[in-house]
Formats: sequence, C-alpha cells, structure tokens
Amino acid sequence: MNKNITLTIAGEELGFDVTTENYNGYLNDIMPNNKVAPAHNFVMRSVVDSDKEQLRKVLSDSPGAAMQICGLLQQEFAPAIEISVKK
Repeated sequence: MNKNITLTIAGEELGFDVTTENYNGYLNDIMPNNKVAPAHNFVMRSVVDSDKEQLRKVLSDSPGAAMQICGLLQQEFAPAIEISVKK
C-alpha cells in the first residue's frame, strides 16, 4: 500500500509517499532507547525527492521535528481502528 500525504510544515507544503515497507521498517527499527534515528530515517525515506532539501532544513532547524512529522505520518497512514475482545 502507498499513500500520498501532504503536510504543511513551517508554512511550506511537503509531500510524502508513505509505503507499507517504509512504515514496517520504521516499526521494526524502534527500540526503547532508540526512537529519534528511526523516525528521522522514516520521514527522509518517505518524503518526495523534490521536497528533500526543504525537509532537511526543517529537521536541522527544529529539534524534535522528525518525531512530530513521523507521528502525523503514522496517524494518516495507519489510523487507529476500534478493536475489542469478546468475552
């Protein structure tokens, strides 16, 4: 599955092409003491080529931006579904 997502970041529209492969890779890379690098890699792998330089600038100028962007991409790509256990 691929999903094209456009985010407005610091007043600029940036496009992302999130794939199941990149999303699953991000989830597999997360460790209790390693969250920032996988988030950074996920957003850099997902951003469209024409917006890579703008994203690099945002990430270098704004500590924590990778985590915020990653969180929004996750919510949009794989929204929460209601699941319950029948007893």
